[in-house]
Amino acid sequence: MATLESLNTLKLTDAKRPKNQPPIMQRRNKLISKLWEQLELAKARYTGNDFVIKRYKNVKDLEGNIKSIEKPKRIKPWWFTSSSGALCINVFYGSMVLELAKEKTAIEAANLENVIEVLELLKHEAEIGTFDAAIEAASLQLRSRFELKIPKTSQKSKVLTDSIAQTAFINK
Repeated sequence: MATLESLNTLKLTDAKRPKNQPPIMQRRNKLISKLWEQLELAKARYTGNDFVIKRYKNVKDLEGNIKSIEKPKRIKPWWFTSSSGALCINVFYGSMVLELAKEKTAIEAANLENVIEVLELLKHEAEIGTFDAAIEAASLQLRSRFELKIPKTSQKSKVLTDSIAQTAFINK
């Protein structure tokens, strides 16, 4: 009976778990995970260590057997040295650079320690949803590249119309 009394002290509700996340949450989580990778990469570079994420890949050997091998994931840093000599940080969503302010895509940092601070701030801002509009714009732009482009007259339809025209000519 002691368990029932302790359950009475909790706030119970009839909330249901959602079956899937809304698309903006999925995109936000993708950006947050990439910011985490960049943050860990910057911390490792600052301390002089290597940061490696291992991925497993299935490959066939010479006899046709499938083996799982471990490969390091390539992580490119988002920070670079500009022509003026300052460290700059871009924020990517996929292959698109996010626009952080009107026509501004980079953040200037003093040194690698400052890059870590900026990445932590960016990660926090992404968690609270500051970049949602920029993510949505980049997502739409990326999706437009993958649209299926079907030519108006495909080869198959041309052959079909030619055969229909020949059949009509023969039937005359």
